[in-house]
Amino acid sequence: MDDKAYLQELISQGEHSQQDFKYKVEDAPKLARSVSAFANTGGGRLLIGVRDDGEIAGVRSEEEIYMMHKAAYKYCRPEADINFKTCHADGRTVVIATIPPATAKPVCALDEQGESTAYVRVRDENIVASPVLIEMWKQEQRQENMMPYTDTESNLMEMMRLNPHQPLQVISKIAHIKRFIVIKILARLIRYDIVAWEYDGEDFLFSLR
Repeated sequence: MDDKAYLQELISQGEHSQQDFKYKVEDAPKLARSVSAFANTGGGRLLIGVRDDGEIAGVRSEEEIYMMHKAAYKYCRPEADINFKTCHADGRTVVIATIPPATAKPVCALDEQGESTAYVRVRDENIVASPVLIEMWKQEQRQENMMPYTDTESNLMEMMRLNPHQPLQVISKIAHIKRFIVIKILARLIRYDIVAWEYDGEDFLFSLR
């Protein structure tokens, strides 16, 4: 398959949870959000030089690769892995930047002030990660394998059975359990595949499986 056919095949998929189009790259901190989101989720690729409507606009590959390196290595903590492939079609160049899932999560994007934020990829959007997901990743890094089961866990799960698809703050309020404790318990329950999360366009919702 030549470059043009390969690009057309990718573009035909549109933007989704593992693919994003970038017309051009001018803002490394903003680009770092996409790198963070892909690294924290299932990995993904950026097609740089492709407009939102799928039209191939082309780029200057050296400049785009430099900016991607800057986003991944200067504006991500920890640094994110990234690989590049350059494709040519109709005299135009498209850079495909592939970001694999991170082994150490969360990967956070830094803004110009040095503030760090972790993102996840939901459908075709980069979303600020829930504190529950951040706690889950931290537990994974600490290799916490114990799952305490006290009255607190039991009461929380019963409340969730009666009130499915609720955001963190509502779960904490209804269960009468402090927010930081709910975060830790939900993170463990997700890791053990007892609780599922979803994003409804406004907030992260949690339910028993």
